[in-house]
Amino acid sequence: MLRIKDLNAWYDRSHVLQGISLEIQAGEIVTLMGRNGAGKTTSLRALMGLLPKKQGEAFIDGTSFLDLAAHERYHLGLAYVPEDRRIVAGLTVKENLILGVIAKKNAGDISVLIEEIAQIFPRLKERLNQEASSLSGGEQQMLAIARAMIGKPKVMLLDEPSEGIMPVLVDEMFELFSELKQKGLTILLVEQSVRQALSISDRAYILDQGKIVFYDTAQNLLANEEIQQKYCAV
Repeated sequence: MLRIKDLNAWYDRSHVLQGISLEIQAGEIVTLMGRNGAGKTTSLRALMGLLPKKQGEAFIDGTSFLDLAAHERYHLGLAYVPEDRRIVAGLTVKENLILGVIAKKNAGDISVLIEEIAQIFPRLKERLNQEASSLSGGEQQMLAIARAMIGKPKVMLLDEPSEGIMPVLVDEMFELFSELKQKGLTILLVEQSVRQALSISDRAYILDQGKIVFYDTAQNLLANEEIQQKYCAV
């Protein structure tokens, strides 16, 4: 489904990603682990085409996309939910959802798509006509995820979805990710709550100073005491 080979990326002269390679099969949740500054967010931004300088190879369903613009990657099936959510103030929940599909070719009936996504996110269904920036932090995060999902992506890139959200909503969100996995959605997850992320993941890769230093099944990583001490303090 998603294959990355020897990916390098820079911020100005800073060589942040140094030849990372990873693979995600269809319907998997894979967690990208690492300390702050290891390159996790940079990895997602590079995959979505948001960095000016990068090298390597990247494929989705066998199609090379590293040289494509961000909107072209969207049309191939990549969706990105950044840590800052980027909810558009002044627009309702419904209008924010429409933004997620307005550029989609042959998207179909938008009202049907909104109804489908509202069934997945009942909290949002109750608030479709509410101004989006008035939602709680957790509800805004759900809206950001829903907006990415409404275009029916093949792969979702999620950056710290639990950041700043109350624990009860975090639990609800991770239950949702498990349900989406059962429905066949593929997810690459960067998450500060590492143990919780691993509990729903199939596999995980560990980044350290811009390089993949270790990878294994999520179950094995949860049982690895050395990994727990170094990377699962949260």
